Amino acid sequence: MVLKAAPVGEMDKRLVILTRERGKITAFARSARRPGNMLMAPSRPFAFGTFTLYEGRDSYTLQSADITNYFDELAMDMEGTCFGSYFLEFTDYYSRENIDGTGLLKLLYQSVRALLKPALPNPLVQRVFELKAMVFNGEYTESPPRAVSDSANYAWEFVIASPVEHLYTFALTEEVLEEFARCVEINKKRFVDREFHSLEILEAMRGTEPLK
Repeated sequence: MVLKAAPVGEMDKRLVILTRERGKITAFARSARRPGNMLMAPSRPFAFGTFTLYEGRDSYTLQSADITNYFDELAMDMEGTCFGSYFLEFTDYYSRENIDGTGLLKLLYQSVRALLKPALPNPLVQRVFELKAMVFNGEYTESPPRAVSDSANYAWEFVIASPVEHLYTFALTEEVLEEFARCVEINKKRFVDREFHSLEILEAMRGTEPLK
């Protein structure tokens, strides 16, 4: 999946792509900004599929792509787009080069899909995504970092233990979600050492204050 896309030169794009085989890679899409070029569509964030690349000394060159999902539906939901952009940014932070990216890639894909399901509150998807990403990186505690209700404790343990395909199969009451979210935030502040621009935009748009 394309995590980032930035213009380079007059017509090219520089892409950051999360792959199963080699983790996060940098690739250049030549003439991808030229109208009608076959690389224009796959050279944008959220594009998910099979990419054919030429390996150079320091980077890759995108030759073609078979995209199975562009997640165009997100473009019709500003809040969903902001959450999705945050997921891309968070994944970029945690992914590494030359390390198997299968787990994070599955998590990112399923989490963006979950944003398109009206029955799942976006804040719940956010916290499940964050916790599972930290689990993949070994930065978590087996139990919540503060005393919580049995329901919040179960949610924490469920996210840690469940395969990605089963993550978004539960719901929480508003009160339990707040407990769960605070625990994830504590864990995040303990292990994540940066701020995320897309999350700041999301919080400003929603008119919410960051959890303490």
